[in-house]
Amino acid sequence: MVFGFAAIILLGTMLLSLPISSTSGESLGLLDSFFMATSAVCVTGLAVFDPGQQLTMFGEIVLLVLVQLGGLGFMTFGVIIAVLLGKRLGLKERTLIQTSTNSNSIQGLVRLSLSIFFIALIVELAGSVILTLRWAPDMGVGIAAYYAVFHSVSAFNNAGFSLWPDGLNRFVGDPVVNVVITFLFMIGGIGFTVLLDLFRKRKWDALSLHSKIVLLSSGCLLIGGFVVVFLLELLNPTAYETFTWSERVWAAYFQSVTPRTAGFNTMFTSELMTATQFFIIFLMFIGASSGSTGGGIKTNTFVVLLLAVFSSIRGREQVRIFNRNIAYEIVLRALSVIIISLGVVMLVAFLLTITERNQDFIAILFETTSAFSTVGLSLGITFDLSPAGKLLLSVTMFVGRLGPLTLAYALAKRRRESTIGYPEEKVLIG
Repeated sequence: MVFGFAAIILLGTMLLSLPISSTSGESLGLLDSFFMATSAVCVTGLAVFDPGQQLTMFGEIVLLVLVQLGGLGFMTFGVIIAVLLGKRLGLKERTLIQTSTNSNSIQGLVRLSLSIFFIALIVELAGSVILTLRWAPDMGVGIAAYYAVFHSVSAFNNAGFSLWPDGLNRFVGDPVVNVVITFLFMIGGIGFTVLLDLFRKRKWDALSLHSKIVLLSSGCLLIGGFVVVFLLELLNPTAYETFTWSERVWAAYFQSVTPRTAGFNTMFTSELMTATQFFIIFLMFIGASSGSTGGGIKTNTFVVLLLAVFSSIRGREQVRIFNRNIAYEIVLRALSVIIISLGVVMLVAFLLTITERNQDFIAILFETTSAFSTVGLSLGITFDLSPAGKLLLSVTMFVGRLGPLTLAYALAKRRRESTIGYPEEKVLIG
């Protein structure tokens, strides 16, 4: 996994650093190309320059291909090629696919990979058609189709790259653009196993526990996030002063769902209240769901920890939900992922306060969480990062894309039973 994604990033760096990728006809530089390639493969969306202004069509297509490879996973495309060539996949390849797709079982992985590919193709195509019809009267069919494909692929893979310098700010009150873009990145962020489970079973009672937890937590975060952002920004006259009430509702809705690792924005995040920005940091850290194109610690990981805390408060020995018990090892795994993720964010934020001494701490913490959770939102400091800051965030994006997923898989496989028993002793807590 690590070498596979690293190889794609290095290839993308070389292609983006070519003069043909830059509108100026000169190389963008290895460091900036490396940052953009890492951001694309890790489906983050943070950018050290404006892709729509400084990349040629060749560079934009390279960026989009990197996003697609990073979002669906290079092993998914490896399966497609193997199927087309009529080759059989061995145990080693299937184990790698299991890691890439975050699956519980090694069975049915080829069918799962094919399903992931076709789901992505159908959803991205549908989004592209609708956006083309929306933008064609203003831009012409050809340019509208190109912009529609770019933003659909970027949205479905939760990348957040846009070809407009102000993101999607010009569409803050546009129902079509708001609904289509959010639909794309919510479908991509909900997880392919959940989508397939919904398609096959179509009844709530028949769904797996994983699917129920993902759907319930996603719905609560969507509604709760909208209410909090909308109410907070009513206290902020600078953000809403030029908006109609309809635009205020759409703006609050979009800004509350985009932290689910989408990275798009319909208003400048730097204009939001500090309280709203801090709340968005919390949403970004949670992120999307396991087995999806999104990042973060994942909604199901967060829910498992909440359930464990609730069970501890109630004095229960078992962690349960929907009349099902969650295994103790799953709880420990969730706790490990969250603690290590917090540690990485805090460490990188600490280092950035040294390398970016002229930036506010809230902006640094926001940028760090956005990079680790592969979100792509920023308070506007990405363009001004020092070389050391760019390298730090590049590593953070890479760790965030592979870390929690690979860590969870490694913890699941590393089960060592001790033959020695030790006496118990109580430790004071709290």
